[in-house]
Order: sequence, then C-alpha cells, then structure tokens
Amino acid sequence: MASSGAAIEYETCYRRPHKPVFLKNYTPEALFDEIVAANGEVRPYYQPVAERFQEMSPEEVEQKVKSIELLFLKQGITFTVYGDQRGTERVFPFDPVPRVIPAHEWEQIENGLIQRITALNLFLYDIYHEQKIVKDKVIPEEIILSAAHYRPEFVGFSVPRDLYIHICGTDLIRDKDGQYLVLEDNGRCPSGVSYVLENRAAMKRVFPELFGSAGVRSVDTYPADLLNSLRYIAPMQKPNPVCVLLTPGVFNSAYFEHSFLARQMSIEIVEGRDLVVVDGFVYMRTTRGLKQVDVIYRRIDDDFLDPLVFRKDSMLGVPGLVEAASRGNVALANAIGTGVADDKVTYAYVPAMIKYYLGQDPLLQQVPTYLAWRDEDRQYIVDNLPQLVVKAANESGGYGMLIGPKASRAELAKFKDLVLKQPRNYIAQPVVYFSQHPTLVEGNLEGRHIDLRPFVLCGERTKVLPGGLTRVALKKGSIVVNSSQGGGSKDTWVLHS
Repeated sequence: MASSGAAIEYETCYRRPHKPVFLKNYTPEALFDEIVAANGEVRPYYQPVAERFQEMSPEEVEQKVKSIELLFLKQGITFTVYGDQRGTERVFPFDPVPRVIPAHEWEQIENGLIQRITALNLFLYDIYHEQKIVKDKVIPEEIILSAAHYRPEFVGFSVPRDLYIHICGTDLIRDKDGQYLVLEDNGRCPSGVSYVLENRAAMKRVFPELFGSAGVRSVDTYPADLLNSLRYIAPMQKPNPVCVLLTPGVFNSAYFEHSFLARQMSIEIVEGRDLVVVDGFVYMRTTRGLKQVDVIYRRIDDDFLDPLVFRKDSMLGVPGLVEAASRGNVALANAIGTGVADDKVTYAYVPAMIKYYLGQDPLLQQVPTYLAWRDEDRQYIVDNLPQLVVKAANESGGYGMLIGPKASRAELAKFKDLVLKQPRNYIAQPVVYFSQHPTLVEGNLEGRHIDLRPFVLCGERTKVLPGGLTRVALKKGSIVVNSSQGGGSKDTWVLHS
C-alpha cells in the first residue's frame, strides 16, 4: 500500500498514440541498440516481441499501457522523491517494450556476478579479520581506513557463515560495442527488486500471449530464495528461525518495496520501536507478548541501527542490537560494515580482489576509473573535467555527480574545487553512452539509455535472479536512469535458450 497521508502524484510519460508504434519511424543512434542491429535488422531473439507489437493497433497499445498504469496506481507501486515541491510520492514510470537478454549473454552475466560477489565477501571477511590484502599491498591501507562505511570497531567481529553481503544489486551497462560493464555494486540496502516482480506480473497480465512464444525465464521464486538466504544465517542454524524486515518507516523512499517483500515472504515488517533487546536477545512486540527474533533483513543503514553504538539521535534503530549481534543471538542481512564494498574508490580495486582471492581474471569488465587521491589521476581529472563523469565516493541515486559534457562552467568550477579539497572522496570515469532501447514516448518509439541491476542472493548457494531491474532514462539524451532523477523501468526477459 502507499504511505498513508502521502500526496500521490500520478505522473506518466505516455500520451495517446497517434501512429503505429513499433519501429516504423524508429531510428537508432550511433550507439549499441538493444533491438536493432547495426545492419538495421531486428535482433533474432527480439523477433517474437517485434512481431507481436507490429500486430497491435495504436488503440490496442494505448489500452494496454493504460491498464498497466491503472494497475500500478491501484497497487501503490510508488517511490519517493525527497525535497520535490510537486509531491513526495510518485507512481513508478514503466515502459511496456521489454528488454530481452538471450541465454548465452545471461550465462556470462550470471557467472560474472557470482564471481564478483564471492570476491567481495572474501574481501569483507579479510579486512575485518587478518587484512591480508592490505598487508600484501594489493589495496592501500589508507583507502580502507578512510572509507566512509568502514567500521574499525568491528574488526574481529564474527558474522554467520562468514558472509557479509547476502543481497546485492550490481549495476551493469553496455558500451558502444555491446560489452557488459559493471558500473557499481550495491551491497548495503540494494533496492528495486519489488519493481522487477511487479513489472513481470503486469506484463503477464496485459501481454499474456507474448510469454508463451518468447520462452521467458520466471522471476517468481525470488521471495522464497530471499527467505532461504535469511534462514541460512540464523543463529545456531535454527530449523525454523523467526525472520523480520526492519524498515525506517512509511516515509522512506523504498517503503513500498519493504512492505511488498515482507508480504511476499510472509514475515513481519517492523520498525525499530517494534523491537526490544533483553539480556542480549532481540524480541518483537506482538499482541501476545514478546517473540524472539533470529534474523533481521535490515533496510536501514549502519548509522541508524543502534543509538548505543552509532548515531545517538537515531529514532529508527534498536538500542542494544549490536550487542545482540556480537553475541551471535541475532543475524543481520546485510552485515554491519558492508558499505566499504560500495565505496566507489573500493570499486576500482575489485578486479584486483578477484585475482587475489580467486586467482581468476574478471568475467565482467568494469568502467576505467581515475582515483583523485592519486596525484597523477587527480591532475588528469582537473585537466579533463568537461570530458569526464565525476562521482562522490559514497553518494547514490544520481546525486553528487558531474557529467562533464553537459555541465555548466559554474558546475565544472565547483567540482574542480571539490576534487582538489577532498581527493579521497572523488573518482572520475570516461563518459560511456551506454546502450539504448526503443521506448514508448507520446505514442512513438524513441531511443533511451538503459542499464541493468541484477539481484544476487548469497546463502547455501549463490543465486542470480534471471533478469533484474532494467532502468531507463526517460529524458531524451540523459544517461541518468535513477527514479529520483526522472528514470523509469522495463520488464527484463531472460530467455531459456
């Protein structure tokens, strides 16, 4: 359900179609196009989609789009934009033309993501224990110690099964040659999977005839797989542990997702005030008294988890929670301290981690990255700001970022000053105009940039949800796909063969 009392602003990027919708007047740009190959032909694995859309009249497409919009509105499929005078809560924009990934491409993505999260978990265990990777000078010690989300007080702290990241959302893009590149990892509280599931439900309901002919892999097992991952880390390997989802509350930007996932897993959604620590154990307040909690899927950052350890002014967390976790009486997913793996400076060292811990070359490449803390890189960054994307090391959602080619002189000057004053806090990357996908805009198909956020679960086995969240930059020419910056999403179809 949507937040009670919130002002829902129903926005849509769609208007009444006035011409045939599929590819008639669509002209790919000089980029990698997901549907149309360089020779102008539709890629073979998109044929069923192309043929079905070609058969539909503008009126039929219009009616299906309206059906999806109405469905999302009724179900409260929303996200929150803070500080926007037009309204806080919005219906999540959705484009009906699905993104299709053939089986051979997905195999590469899946294997690369499993390799990557395995290395990241080994890295997190290492830096909170023996710190071999630092001692062997693979990663400079100051990079770890200065990371905003590194928790030195948790060195030596044991976590269940030695796993730190149980749920990860890794953002991928495709460059002009169609190569998949890792853009960043999200290992603290990754969001967006609820939209994956709701997008699929809407498409199955409105376009049922497409699924039979396309051979699309299901995403329906995600809630059960997530619950199994939570149960796997239960203290003393309890056979039927009590799991809860800890949310900051109804005004959080991802509250729809929190409530959706709790409902899908048939577990309780709780706020900090619903939990209490007694004698080192965590209990949930219920109408029948206190009930012990074994696993907490927390959607709250470290800083707000426990006012006795982190921010003393936090009203969102649970006093004594860290002590209960340190005693092994409750498990947290994801573990405290995982944020150091999200740091955009740490990101630059992930290929080295894979080589160091696994003795393998990365199966997925990533975007070349300049680190402002290095003298040579910093000089290159300030000399080439108009050609680079500059990012703050610990910002997300498209905030704290400069896109050089689109920046004003004032913005360039501001970021030059920031880079020089806070070099540890900034990285830079070449501008990658990642792949485009035909997207329905006012009844016409136009190319829009997209990325992909697959979701990885670590438990007894590591699983990758077949698909993920395809985010689309609805603003023409924009490469910022975040919903908070005007982005929407598409259903992502991974094919069986």
